Amino acid sequence: MDTLPDVEPLAILEALLFVSEVPVTMERIEEVLEGRSRAEIVGLIAGFQERCRQGDRGLLLVEVAGGYRLVTKPEVAPWVQRFRGTKPAKLSKAALETLAIIAYKQPITKPEIEAIRGVTIDGVLKTLVERDLIRILGRKPEVGRPILYGTSRDFLEYFGFKDLSELPTLKEIESLAPAAAGKETSDEAVGDAGQPG
Repeated sequence: MDTLPDVEPLAILEALLFVSEVPVTMERIEEVLEGRSRAEIVGLIAGFQERCRQGDRGLLLVEVAGGYRLVTKPEVAPWVQRFRGTKPAKLSKAALETLAIIAYKQPITKPEIEAIRGVTIDGVLKTLVERDLIRILGRKPEVGRPILYGTSRDFLEYFGFKDLSELPTLKEIESLAPAAAGKETSDEAVGDAGQPG
């Protein structure tokens, strides 16, 4: 076997994270940095995260979707978008509502989602599958054997969650709802006041 050059483990970790298109799992880091203990690797990751948090850096190291990934700091995102000539892909209100139902009720079937939303979701479901935000988990063992849907690893990455336990609880959502409703009302009042008569 070829002998690897002697390189600082932090430099190796940084390079791995830079070239990876998907979050890098702890297990994969351990494979590459063989001979290093998990505690040492955890320390490397924590040190690298701290270095990235410094004000003069454009990247952050985040734990997302079961691994670690380098992401752009929010404050530099407009410059990255300008460079790429793109705007971030957004989801429609219908897609977000459907995705929320799937995230909280998974595994769930299309008829069950439609019963909750009160509308058909063929197009929305197709979009969510095409964007890899949801995946097919199998079929429900009942008449017609409808397809069961659940969220994907890309869903976790898109929203920046380590895992599904980071979804806000219904109590947390309810506590935000009155504040958001009050803000909309005051925004509407300001908007109406600013309109020419």
